[in-house]
Amino acid sequence: MAKIKLTKNELKKQKDSLKMFERYLPTLMLKKQQLQAEIRTTEIRIRELLDEKSRVDESFRAWIAVYGEKGIFTADTVKISSLKTSQGNIAGVAIPIFEGAEFTVAPYDFLKTPLWLDFAVDCMRKVLLLDLEARIVEEQRKRLDQELRITTQRVNLFEKIKIPETKGNIKKIQVYLGDQQTSAVVRGKIAKRGMERAEA
Repeated sequence: MAKIKLTKNELKKQKDSLKMFERYLPTLMLKKQQLQAEIRTTEIRIRELLDEKSRVDESFRAWIAVYGEKGIFTADTVKISSLKTSQGNIAGVAIPIFEGAEFTVAPYDFLKTPLWLDFAVDCMRKVLLLDLEARIVEEQRKRLDQELRITTQRVNLFEKIKIPETKGNIKKIQVYLGDQQTSAVVRGKIAKRGMERAEA
């Protein structure tokens, strides 16, 4: 704890600091609550996306197992050519927002490939879109988590350190100034009695 001056100016400074801390603390607490709510929302959205991806993926795999021939549908059949995102803002945190993606499909001969390949390409696009959106929402959650940690540290700093420390400083200065005032009054009375005795 830094050494404080026991003066009226320091008392005013400490009182001003206390007002500032008490004014900012509710704002920080509100921001903390908003961040916690947004993090819960992103976690729910990630679960929804991953569940949907699993459902599409499972039906796709079952379908391919029945109708698919080996070597026709490969990892190179559908590729992501571009990811579309924009910037958003939640509680002062810049976050990416998923807006879609574009895919390139490897050319194939419609006469030589089975009919199910079109269905497989559509399913693969859906799975990739769900996966990409889940990654973007996960990035949102990470950024919100980081901001929540910083905000929680600030709330704790104000609540547990700065406000109690400032109140203690104010009390210490007030006690000291009160003692000084009492001491001055006593010295004044003693001096007055001494002067009265000298006159008598």
